[in-house]
Amino acid sequence: MTLHNLMARIFCLISLLILSLGFNPCTAFSWKNASMVEGGIQGCRPSPHPFSLCKSEAEAFGYPCEDHKVTTEDGYILSLKRIPHGPSDGDNSTDDENTRPPVLLFHGLMVDGISWLLGTPKQSLGFILAYWDWSWDEIAAYDLPAVLQFVYDYTGGQKVHYIGHSLGTLIILAAFSEHKLLHLVRSAALLCPIAYLDKTRSKLSRVASQIFLAETTHFLGWHEFNPFGLVAREVLLLVCGNPQVDCRDVFSALAGPDCCLNTTTTCAFLQHAIQSTSVRNLVHLSQMVRRKGIRRYDYGNVKANMKHYNQTRPPLYNLSSIPTHVPMLLMHGGQDFLGDVPDTRHLLKTLVRNHEKDNIEVIYVPDYAHADFVTGFNAPQLVYKPMVNFFQRH
Repeated sequence: MTLHNLMARIFCLISLLILSLGFNPCTAFSWKNASMVEGGIQGCRPSPHPFSLCKSEAEAFGYPCEDHKVTTEDGYILSLKRIPHGPSDGDNSTDDENTRPPVLLFHGLMVDGISWLLGTPKQSLGFILAYWDWSWDEIAAYDLPAVLQFVYDYTGGQKVHYIGHSLGTLIILAAFSEHKLLHLVRSAALLCPIAYLDKTRSKLSRVASQIFLAETTHFLGWHEFNPFGLVAREVLLLVCGNPQVDCRDVFSALAGPDCCLNTTTTCAFLQHAIQSTSVRNLVHLSQMVRRKGIRRYDYGNVKANMKHYNQTRPPLYNLSSIPTHVPMLLMHGGQDFLGDVPDTRHLLKTLVRNHEKDNIEVIYVPDYAHADFVTGFNAPQLVYKPMVNFFQRH
């Protein structure tokens, strides 16, 4: 039995009814010049419970929080957190939990489940509703089915409203394209949908892909990519030496200039992110940047591809084969460098062309970049409210 790094593959399970809280606007804050210092984040107080999502975020605001473990078919142990209802003194705490449709939140790359709980209860969607030989292929094939099945069984056979951000959108699209998990999912909301990456605006990602940086790291025997480790430092030195990449603000160079973050949320984010991922996962994403289409992981030689796929090239995920009746909400931003507008439009053309009109919606937020959809101070109005309305219609 092997154990995934729980900070890299951790998932939140929550109840839909906690998505009805209000919104309290805060002042905007930029990630620019926010820096790491020894012993913590400059300008940010250390978390009293840095490794416990339940204690540091949910229970601190009076929300009940449950820990669950799910073992995947390939032997990985996943950690799930469940918020069954609002604060214990709230009006909804005595409602029958089985009457509430379950919602599964899947985070993006190099963050963990706490990204859904970084703000106050009125700001966070989570309140309002070390083995490294894997890529997102395995997350789609093993982690996602195991988690969804667990939620389905735990809630008495209720189909799940799925919410994915960034990489969390790619894995559900991959599963849907193979007609998998349809019996478990009631609808899907995709924030910053990641599918096609060949036109990405992220110069940092493009340069790293062009010089085969992830592949070189993997070849040298590294399997875990720790963003604060020695390998990451060497990687940044190489990439930032390219005049195309402005490393004065690494977050913006990677994912785009977020418009709507505040100091408190940003500090909470920096205390828990960025998390490790597998080098092989970065190799897979780099392959997607260099090539058109969405394929399984390329092992780099004919023999290995034949062994795994019985063909010389990795098979395609055919997104046009996603069933047209699946209710999907896609939300993307004009300043997002990862889920950039040209690549997202390619995805939308693939999906919307034949999809049932009543079962697909698209919302475009011109000023939003990648992190704004999860941590933006005005996300409750621009993102979460229409999302909840979408769930209520489906």
